[in-house]
Amino acid sequence: MAREFNRTDRVGAQIQRELAELVRTGFDSRKMGMLTIQAVQVVRDFSHAKVYFTFFGGELDQQAVTKALKQAAPHLRHELGQRMRMRTVPELHFVHDESIERGSRLSSLIEQAVKSDHPDQEERDD
Repeated sequence: MAREFNRTDRVGAQIQRELAELVRTGFDSRKMGMLTIQAVQVVRDFSHAKVYFTFFGGELDQQAVTKALKQAAPHLRHELGQRMRMRTVPELHFVHDESIERGSRLSSLIEQAVKSDHPDQEERDD
């Protein structure tokens, strides 16, 4: 009988929880906005981890937030090493997750298409 979750998934979930806490307490929310760690994918030998994040608001754009996270990666990795008892703490690679924006954009396109197919629908809704 196969296990439901393998070790890399469990470690990735733990890293996600710890990084979310570190980001919440360690970054200026005015500049970065609301930063969320969406997922963490760890390779089998635990040498690297892709950290998917999203953010809303803030003074910085997507490239600046990604750059700030990449610069903070060694510090975050050190903090993870202090919090998690692992022999090898993976090197962190931050990737902006665009799935939420893409979903929102598709949703609005579908709404526009429905409205253009049924222009009299708005009058009945009021």
